[in-house]
Amino acid sequence: MLIQEQMGLAEKLTILSDAAKYDVSCTSSGVDRGGKKGMLGNAVSAGLCHSFGADGRCISLLKILFTNQCVYDCRYCINRRSNDVARASFTPDEVCTLTMEFYRRNYIEGLFLSSGILHSPDYTMDLIYQTLKKLRTQYRFNGYIHVKAIPGADPVLIEHVGLLADRMSVNLELPTAQGLKSLAPSKSRSRILAPMRQIQRGIQAGKAELIPRQRGARFVPAGQSTQMIVGATPESDYHMIKVAEALYHNYDLRRVFYSAFVRVNDDSCLPVLPGGPPLLREHRLYQADWLLRFYGFGADELLTEDRPHFNVLLDPKCDWALRHLDVFPVEINRADYSTLLRVPGIGVKSARRIAAARKGAVLDFADLKKLGVVLKRAVYFITCGGRMMYPIKVDERFITSQLVGEERRKVWDIRSTDSYQQISMFDDGWLSPQPTPEDVHGAVFGQI
Repeated sequence: MLIQEQMGLAEKLTILSDAAKYDVSCTSSGVDRGGKKGMLGNAVSAGLCHSFGADGRCISLLKILFTNQCVYDCRYCINRRSNDVARASFTPDEVCTLTMEFYRRNYIEGLFLSSGILHSPDYTMDLIYQTLKKLRTQYRFNGYIHVKAIPGADPVLIEHVGLLADRMSVNLELPTAQGLKSLAPSKSRSRILAPMRQIQRGIQAGKAELIPRQRGARFVPAGQSTQMIVGATPESDYHMIKVAEALYHNYDLRRVFYSAFVRVNDDSCLPVLPGGPPLLREHRLYQADWLLRFYGFGADELLTEDRPHFNVLLDPKCDWALRHLDVFPVEINRADYSTLLRVPGIGVKSARRIAAARKGAVLDFADLKKLGVVLKRAVYFITCGGRMMYPIKVDERFITSQLVGEERRKVWDIRSTDSYQQISMFDDGWLSPQPTPEDVHGAVFGQI
């Protein structure tokens, strides 16, 4: 379907904001920039949330496509060339007007601008460049901007855009070249990785002051990100986190976003997932991604080729701990920072607080609770002064039965065959609810 010429701005906004909802690789933080005299807006690394979407999520960016017209026919995309959907396209001035009006009304903190491919990658990238240039110079907008780099576009255009944007992203889409070939034949891994490498080098050069500054900012100061679709192709969780790990190490990405596959097109090449979009799998990948970025884990520690999928009943950190009970319990008053990070229930902030607090005192369990430790999880893996909080059997099955939520163990199958068994609706087996250590302690001392 061709772009409809006679269309009002509000109607375009309705179409192009809805068309952008499947692109999850955006954030509203990552850079601090104060207000400047003669300019409108600022950017705050912590992010500001001004409005809420229909699903209840906080939104601080105007998230739109420049156009949903596209020359590509990616099988998983609602905007594919062969789909009969309403098509629209903004002009650079229309995007600028929307951004400024939404900002003045305090609806948004900044702009997330992606696009279908209109005519060609160069033509589309040039339109995005014109838009950002007008926003920064003519409209004097100093707020946060995240834009897409279009694979196949002239590197000069990508460089010009990078000097105006805060963050850029190039969507990997699918984790393997074979997956792209089958579902997005117009795209290739090399064309996607080329702008990703260019942005990485530009960021590095900007930090070294090798690229001239514009508006007092470096080239893409908030870094770059990407997105992978989860479940459209048969790659395992292990394969996906290995790809993510390689992207972090080789391309200095700030974030890899994961998007549960939604079957928006009736296409024989697309899988029909019995449970709908794999939201739990997406959630586990985000949890594992956090462990890769902040907790010092490697992908090969979390999964292997022989054990390629995450446990649906346990988060990856708890699952890892249960498979490595030989390293637990750890003594809170002596364990180093990296060891503390591997304890379920202890996060980055609480690990730092523990490391600081124990310099002046011997910590006990009451202290840990005040420092933000989630004792319901941590209690099975730690000691304070050489003692556990309760007499606890350090046994994989027992601890698993305490950590696994009752609702989940009645609904989902456990994928591991080594330590867990299939759950029936009529028989919980060894996962029958057990009294918690708190219940045992209370019963002994008459507190129930």
